[in-house]
Amino acid sequence: MRALVVRGVGAQPRVEPIELPAPGPGEVRVDIRAAGVCHSDLSMVNGTLTPPYPLVLGHEAAGVVVEVGDGVSRVTPGAHVVLNWAPPCRTCWYCGHGEPWLCERTGAPATARGRTRTGEPLHVTLGLGALAEQVVVPEDAVIPVPAELPFEAAALLGCAVLTGVGAVRRTAAVAPGESVAVIGLGGVGLSVVSAARAAGADPVLAVDVSPAKAELAAAAGATDFLLADESLNRAVRELTGGRGVDHALECVGRAATIRTAWRATRRGGQVTVVGMGARDDIVGLSALEIFHSARTLRSSVYGSSDPDRDVPELARAVLDGTLDLAPLITDRTTLDGAPEAFDRMARGQGARTVVVP
Repeated sequence: MRALVVRGVGAQPRVEPIELPAPGPGEVRVDIRAAGVCHSDLSMVNGTLTPPYPLVLGHEAAGVVVEVGDGVSRVTPGAHVVLNWAPPCRTCWYCGHGEPWLCERTGAPATARGRTRTGEPLHVTLGLGALAEQVVVPEDAVIPVPAELPFEAAALLGCAVLTGVGAVRRTAAVAPGESVAVIGLGGVGLSVVSAARAAGADPVLAVDVSPAKAELAAAAGATDFLLADESLNRAVRELTGGRGVDHALECVGRAATIRTAWRATRRGGQVTVVGMGARDDIVGLSALEIFHSARTLRSSVYGSSDPDRDVPELARAVLDGTLDLAPLITDRTTLDGAPEAFDRMARGQGARTVVVP
């Protein structure tokens, strides 16, 4: 079988033949039918994260179960599933206290699984390595969804949509009539825009460095599009009675954009960091401004979501028409076209590319 493999920081991802083991006890083999190219995958390429290499990229995908190992009870062959890169253990302190997104078992950027065609030990991104023709994963890393759910939509539920919608609904708990600014309009950011609008937020200000994102923002439900330049703070305040927004959600993962979100928020408002940044990218806030602003700064890990609960709920919303994912998908390609999708993402072009192996 083939997969998209990166062999080191800064190396160009390439499609290579790989060898995966047969499903062991409690494992399943999934034929991948659609996979999204996520910025977290790019972080494994550009050195923001430094997992072991060679590494199969990809963690946002959907497919069909084709084989199961001994003892598997969650799914049977033929089941349509969404992959879950952070399956909670259900036994640690965090899971027991209702925070499965902070589970002690999750968080490793890569897991050893399989070999390259030349015999080198292979690693897979976030335990999945989903930019491949097939994956072998633990059964709790798959979530059954209705067979009528399109694979492209199902794939996005596993990361971008679950993260973005969860950040609005569960982490920030945006209420009707509250004002929202969304900084960064990739796949996750556009999901945040859509969820904020669905929550009744008004206005919903979509912010990006690229003017080309204005049309995407409008399609996702933004009331206004603003460029992230020196005029941004003034523009935000003109649209919010001079105060700033109630909620700013940062979907880039950089110190500079976190500061942008902080400045866009009113006194007493909430800043939610959705983007994952680098270890050495330090955010600076003075003790006085923290006290004086009375703002709350927090992160949203995986949308503060329980995937086993929330993915089926989101699938039903797609099927009944209350959740439209069409504005998120700006490009489609095959596995051979995936390296170019990474290049487009690095240049800030488009939102989500969906790869159909």
